[in-house]
Amino acid sequence: MTSEKSVLPGKLSEGPHGLGNPEDRTLRKVEIEVMIPKLMREKAKIEKCPSEVKEFEKCCKDSSIFMVVKCRKENTSLKDCLTKWYHNEDFKKQCTEEYLKERSEYRRTGIKKAIKRA
Repeated sequence: MTSEKSVLPGKLSEGPHGLGNPEDRTLRKVEIEVMIPKLMREKAKIEKCPSEVKEFEKCCKDSSIFMVVKCRKENTSLKDCLTKWYHNEDFKKQCTEEYLKERSEYRRTGIKKAIKRA
């Protein structure tokens, strides 16, 4: 019996489903620069800045086409809150661990986790 060949490097094509080693904790550049920051933004909006998001959304709904002018204060408040959490090292570590846990589970089972939308 011949082993299947893959164009992916060995560590990305091994594991029970050929999705990578579930125990591998190394991060690729795209994970560091795109995937983890995306998770951080989503978690910050939902868990850390819900009141700012709510105020900004309310302002936008109430202002319709004038929201660019009328909602500057709410937009600034939301951006300040998100930026604060985006630069928080403990929050970044927490999100990195969550990402690695989800990636490991995917590599172990081959089942993608459903994306939660707020």
